[in-house]
Amino acid sequence: MSTQDDIEDSSAPLLEHLTELRSRLIYSVMAFLVGMIICFSFGGMLLDFLLGPIEKTMRDLGNPNPVMQYTAPQEYFFTLIRISVVGGLTISFPVIAYQLWRFVAPGLYRNEKNAFLPFIIASPVLFLIGAAFAHYVVVPLAMAFFLGFADLPSFVSAIMASAVPPPGAELLPGAAGGLALPSVAPSVSEGVDIVFNGKVNETLDITLKMIVAFGVCFQLPVLLTLMGSAGLASSRGLRGTRKYAVVGILIVAALVTPPDVTTQVILFVVVYGLYEISIHLVAAVERKKDRAARAEGIIGEDESLFDFDDDDDVSAGEAAADAQDEADKPEDPKA
Repeated sequence: MSTQDDIEDSSAPLLEHLTELRSRLIYSVMAFLVGMIICFSFGGMLLDFLLGPIEKTMRDLGNPNPVMQYTAPQEYFFTLIRISVVGGLTISFPVIAYQLWRFVAPGLYRNEKNAFLPFIIASPVLFLIGAAFAHYVVVPLAMAFFLGFADLPSFVSAIMASAVPPPGAELLPGAAGGLALPSVAPSVSEGVDIVFNGKVNETLDITLKMIVAFGVCFQLPVLLTLMGSAGLASSRGLRGTRKYAVVGILIVAALVTPPDVTTQVILFVVVYGLYEISIHLVAAVERKKDRAARAEGIIGEDESLFDFDDDDDVSAGEAAADAQDEADKPEDPKA
């Protein structure tokens, strides 16, 4: 009978946690749907905003009336749906993060709460900074590269045609005393004209991929600093893995960006800079842990929780984390 009571007592908290999890998920889904509906209501304006870089690039290349097209009846509708999904997630993220915080906060120690809450606030801010950087800097460069590359043969042909005189042409005296080509009437061009007819969904696909990629990559300081707070990463370890980080960042830059060198180099430089910033942030977390450990008398004034040999990384790190958790563990009110 006592065994059955123990089973029922242990199952009650689980049911309570599942009920609370369901409530948090319902609130999060409702917030996402509301944000998605709001973005869909202004879908045309958001689409114009996202297509701004390619519009400016086309005007700079001499097209006074940029036109984008769609070739399927449902294409424009689903394009707005895609914009609404990304925009809905962006708008509802504070609500989703708050629900996540309310679910996990009761099971955290005081130091874990103090470490976790700032990153919930910093994460959407860094995502918006990365998205803005992609939209205003990276996407215009990518569009200028692709459209300018398509227009490069005609540009080079025009230069060569003006530099090399046609057969039988005589050079005339120029205004500055040199020689110049005689003015001739333009001739009808031969061959096939290559014209850019942009599709809305394909152009938007590049823009959204770049925005999401840079927004996610800007989360690197948040991720590494959280790992440092949890004892899963150290500034010493991050410094020692720089060469592997460079290779990994290069691979990510090659996968998530269009196949042009400019955007890949920009993404690599930005993400590697964030990696170096993360090292300093993790080091600041370690210094804070050292100060708390000295105040508790766990280590001496000239000692550090993170001064250990490479062979003892895991054991020393776990011991330091356990000691810090015991010091910050709240008292049980039932005791």
